[in-house]
Amino acid sequence: MLVSLSLSSLLTLFFITLIASGISGLLFLHPRVPLSYVRIHIGILALPPLVSLVNLANRSVEGNVGPWHFDSLAWLMTFFVLTIGLIIQRFSVRYLMGDRSYRKYFTLFTFTTGAASIAWLSGDLRLMVIFWGATLVGLTLLIRLNSAWQVASEAAKVTGRLFLVSWFSLFFAMIWLFQVTGQWQLSLVLTNESLAQLGAWERTGIHLLIVLAVMIPAAQWPFQRWLIESIVAPTPVSAIMHAGLVNAGGIILTRFSPLFNGGIASVILLLLAGISVLIGTGISLVQVDYKRQLVGSTIAQMGFMLIQCALGAYIAAIIHLILHGLFKATLFLQAGSAVRSHEVSARANKGTSYLWIMAGRILSLGIGVAFWLAAPGEGYQFISALILGWSLSVSWTQLVAFGEGRMGRIAGLTFLGGAAFVYFIIHNLFYKWLHTSVFQSVQPPMSAVIIVVCLLLFGSALGTWVARHRSSVFFAVLYLWLVRLGEAKPKTVENHPDYLKQYLS
Repeated sequence: MLVSLSLSSLLTLFFITLIASGISGLLFLHPRVPLSYVRIHIGILALPPLVSLVNLANRSVEGNVGPWHFDSLAWLMTFFVLTIGLIIQRFSVRYLMGDRSYRKYFTLFTFTTGAASIAWLSGDLRLMVIFWGATLVGLTLLIRLNSAWQVASEAAKVTGRLFLVSWFSLFFAMIWLFQVTGQWQLSLVLTNESLAQLGAWERTGIHLLIVLAVMIPAAQWPFQRWLIESIVAPTPVSAIMHAGLVNAGGIILTRFSPLFNGGIASVILLLLAGISVLIGTGISLVQVDYKRQLVGSTIAQMGFMLIQCALGAYIAAIIHLILHGLFKATLFLQAGSAVRSHEVSARANKGTSYLWIMAGRILSLGIGVAFWLAAPGEGYQFISALILGWSLSVSWTQLVAFGEGRMGRIAGLTFLGGAAFVYFIIHNLFYKWLHTSVFQSVQPPMSAVIIVVCLLLFGSALGTWVARHRSSVFFAVLYLWLVRLGEAKPKTVENHPDYLKQYLS
């Protein structure tokens, strides 16, 4: 009874603060409200994430209250989304100053992040679908907010069409689940008794609908077009898009993880995510525009996140999406001051650097093999070992092999050690929070895992060969294909924002 009262009171407090932030956003729309009110609005926005953090730290605040479902995952994602929204709105106070839609941006930011947070707290399938749809609508409106700019309107059309397909896919999957199980409550739908009512073809059909629903927001091939078109949106919109919304696929798959049994849907997700990793990496390497590079990086990182989900490593996927969100938000908010150096260090040609590079590769290989041997029967462990070894090799090359003398290499080693230490602390903390609320599903066949590993290794080997044969015809063909793949359609590209002429006239 005490737990129920605690849940009800904390839920009431959370929604009071969330509604207050929404009212504050609507109030700011009134032209008589001074622009200086935005700082008060930011202060009100800090209340919902603060309450969600208290709920996350309170282990007793778990259970169901009416249509709401509370566990560590729900509160963690609510805190993450609202905190990202708070940071981006605080950044926008000066960045968007002077824009004719200045007030509307803050209202839509508040609406979008608030709807997303309610979606993750929803224990009723109908509420989850409704509020996730509201989140997609809010993001589309943010992209097309500057309606006088034709390019932004075209980008919003492309995004809206794909989001509509994604939402209907999730909607039909939830309707199908209800028709079979007779339940709308998420906790009741995912019980063994309810899942036993699903036939093989019904389970596969629902799987495929959910996979389609998550791949579109995650901008996975062949649905990456909307994310490429959306770079015309202001930088804060891109930041909230890449940091808090494109990675929602990982949350949805985690929520419905008991449904997945390693069938054909998991294999399809695994293969398409693997292809997306290669395409996203290629786009980020050939593009010279900073935001397009970040778009390619997001496509690749979301591919890795979905690979983790397909392999049943949902806790790892949640950790990945949160760390990626924080990192990508930082990169976008620093986009205006980014300076990319195209110079290649001359030390790469020295024998000492080559020896350090080889030492790093041998060390990375050894650590990767040791990591895999800790659980050789798990497909996730195999790919994790590959990713860990590759990441360590790249970091070693940049921080140690190309370090400035002895002190530079010592500093690089120190940084690598510190980064590994912080990672293990974060991993253990998240695992402690999530291990009771995240299910582990059946993994796909080992043959599918091996195919994806071979695909990633082939892409890496191909990239290395192409980089050493830049005068070949194949290099030119591959380069131009990746450039074309990463370019927006002509309707969403403009040399100069012509709508500004109307303001001047």
